[in-house]
Amino acid sequence: MNNQRTFSQTGVHEECGVFGIYDLDHQNVAPSIYYGLCALQHRGQESCGIALTDTTGPKGNIQVHKGLGLVSEVFRSSTLESLHGDLGVGHVRYSTTGASVVENAQPLVLNYQKGTLVLAHNGNLINTDSLREKLEQTGTVFHSTTDSEVLACLIAQARVRTGQVEDAIIQAVSQIQGAYGLVISSPRKLIGVRDPYGLKPLCLGKRDHAWILASESCALDSVGAEFVRDLLPGEILTISADGLHSNTSLMIPKSKQAHCIFEYIYFARLDSTLDGINVYESRLRAGAALAKAYPVDADLVAGVPDSGLAAAQGYAQEANIPFSLIFHKNSYVGRTFIKPTQKERENSVRLKLNVLSSVVKGKRIVLIDDSMVRGTTMANLIQMLKHAGALEVHVRICSPPFMHPCYFGTDVPSNKELIASSHSTEEICSIIQADSLGYMKIEDLSEMTKDLPLCKACFDNHYPMPVPSDK
Repeated sequence: MNNQRTFSQTGVHEECGVFGIYDLDHQNVAPSIYYGLCALQHRGQESCGIALTDTTGPKGNIQVHKGLGLVSEVFRSSTLESLHGDLGVGHVRYSTTGASVVENAQPLVLNYQKGTLVLAHNGNLINTDSLREKLEQTGTVFHSTTDSEVLACLIAQARVRTGQVEDAIIQAVSQIQGAYGLVISSPRKLIGVRDPYGLKPLCLGKRDHAWILASESCALDSVGAEFVRDLLPGEILTISADGLHSNTSLMIPKSKQAHCIFEYIYFARLDSTLDGINVYESRLRAGAALAKAYPVDADLVAGVPDSGLAAAQGYAQEANIPFSLIFHKNSYVGRTFIKPTQKERENSVRLKLNVLSSVVKGKRIVLIDDSMVRGTTMANLIQMLKHAGALEVHVRICSPPFMHPCYFGTDVPSNKELIASSHSTEEICSIIQADSLGYMKIEDLSEMTKDLPLCKACFDNHYPMPVPSDK
């Protein structure tokens, strides 16, 4: 993994969101990509980009615009109006490999002997250091520090020796290990690729004569498209003027698949459905499981905005305790997840969340959150609640304790930074000054996602593939 970035100070973050569209009526797709990326903004807030092709013109006529910041910051009206094409790829990024610089923004655009290639990647690859070194020895020049560029170069290199870009993709991804949801465009094709384990989501949608690929179904809704289906783990789906073609040569048995559990705990938007599982309903079930496992006498149940709210509703319904909002969230605070000092990190929590004192005063509260990494944010929230007059704060976490790092695109820090790796639940409860603490039981995670095979390695150390030992 290249240039591992400093872990964010407010919790777990995802790597990226991808979006691609091919309008077979040759309508301009730039606005659709913009709205699709806005819907995926929660998956990455550091950089974004759009690459467009006009398939009615000469090959290689690609327009690209990308930059650091939110989608609405990078794409002003005048910029968006200057972009035209009927085939396009978009990307929002939160980096886990490679520094947060504009050179690492995606989509990546390669011009090579066989034409052009555009690639957007969600996920993280774990064996690109050795592959990068081999490519450099053959004269490949890299312009970024991302693992995604290694993959793009492997595809371009293989394409010189193959008849079709799909064959080059198969050769390239057969060399890599890790998690990926890819959206790729060649001059006349839009291609989606999902890793064989299904670690990263990717779905297909349709609007009139336009086909769409996206990380989440909520992005399809944002452009008025209907959900068609999820790509299968290991599937390569090609969209062209000749129709749709599916290649499943990379597929593995379902028993070996490992969908990332954190899509359902935290990453995905409430209004998305991934692999047949509605995210909102999965979080309701998580809250209900917590209520069964850790009942407590309390006056109200509340969630930490926003990812803890649905689970809090599920807990309240199961426990027959009133659900209430106890925080006001300031939606206009900037991206403050990197702070140089502990004091500034504590202040940023107070800027984003303020307690509704009239609601919590004199109350025994069950507080639900999606996860706990270092414990500092939860400790601050408990302190704020008790300062506002809460009598008791019982914390319930919708994930098991973080014990191990993630290598597949979830920004979980090294073991030494995980509070649960060096403290028992009782010790953590004392550190954060909660009145009680309960984590989701690993065996209850299946209640969230029914029979979907899961990757839970950050909890149980059972990785779906061999991983490096240097994190």
